[in-house]
Amino acid sequence: MIGLLQRVTEASVSIDKQTVGQIGRGLLVLVGVEKGDSESQADRLLERLLGYRVFPDEEGKMNLSLTDIQGGLLLVPQFTLAADTQKGKRPSFSSAATPEKGQALFQYLVKRAQAVHSDVARGSFGADMQVSLVNDGPVTFWLEAH
Repeated sequence: MIGLLQRVTEASVSIDKQTVGQIGRGLLVLVGVEKGDSESQADRLLERLLGYRVFPDEEGKMNLSLTDIQGGLLLVPQFTLAADTQKGKRPSFSSAATPEKGQALFQYLVKRAQAVHSDVARGSFGADMQVSLVNDGPVTFWLEAH
């Protein structure tokens, strides 16, 4: 499972010009599900997202996690993260999970996140979404949970 996390001062996701999720300071995470991923990968990814130290402490060093600052977590499903771009001029999605499996694992991730973190918002699997963000830093990390 892949999580492309971006530290933000604010972020939102809209569908048909209607905001369906938004946060203030926190993490916007684009989530990709690959073949072979399971709930254990989702659990591991969530653990890493909540505990990854990407926020500055009083000395300006990245020593604080999302949990430490009680920031927002905006989870957005992004099928294209599972693309294989090694060959040719068109991405292959052969390594991506099926839509049914991807949706089920994304829903599981959201449900688990909501159970353990107070400020969780989300996009909608399979929808045409518009994502807006103010990347803080910019700070962006690619996390994988195997």
